[in-house]
Amino acid sequence: MKTDTIFYCLFQTFPTIFFELINQPPETANTYDFSSVKVKQIAFPIDGVFLPKNNPSSPIYFVEVQFKPDDKLYSRLFPEIFLYLHKAELTNNWPAVIVYPSRNIDTGKTEKYTELLTSGRVTRIDLDELEFPASSSFAIGTVKLVVENESNAVTKGRELIDLPKQQIDSEKKQREFIERIETIIGYKFPQKSRKEIEQMFGFSE
Repeated sequence: MKTDTIFYCLFQTFPTIFFELINQPPETANTYDFSSVKVKQIAFPIDGVFLPKNNPSSPIYFVEVQFKPDDKLYSRLFPEIFLYLHKAELTNNWPAVIVYPSRNIDTGKTEKYTELLTSGRVTRIDLDELEFPASSSFAIGTVKLVVENESNAVTKGRELIDLPKQQIDSEKKQREFIERIETIIGYKFPQKSRKEIEQMFGFSE
């Protein structure tokens, strides 16, 4: 499973994760709908769009997950955003959030986009530099698990599974969260079956 698919599933099921990543209150997610969209005219997919629910004063958040070097990232991303805004005819302001596993993955050519990149509209998140304090919610720990090395991934995954028991009231959502952790671990250990991954966590079902 591709990493952008993993993040799409995470943001779709637990949109609070995104808003915690950008230091916004988790409850902000209640006022947004999340989806992946394709700008038909240029056939470019946008990894994710957080669209405010009937509130023109709230910004539209564009999300790009970039786990491979791409020299043309910015020449692709900005046309996607501007054409989407043109087609949607919305009056909302917008920022873009780019999620990298680490700083050295950003190889995009920036010379022609300096004004945009320094305007405050673009936020970059390097997952390996995120801090995960003991008091943190499951959100930061979950996205950090994606870039955790294999030797620590299972241990970190087990620690994360205990957090929703205190932070998620819905049993259905707790199960969905565990499934997302299993998916991330499966991404790291593609040679293992789902049953083997469940055994790694000590699940009986």
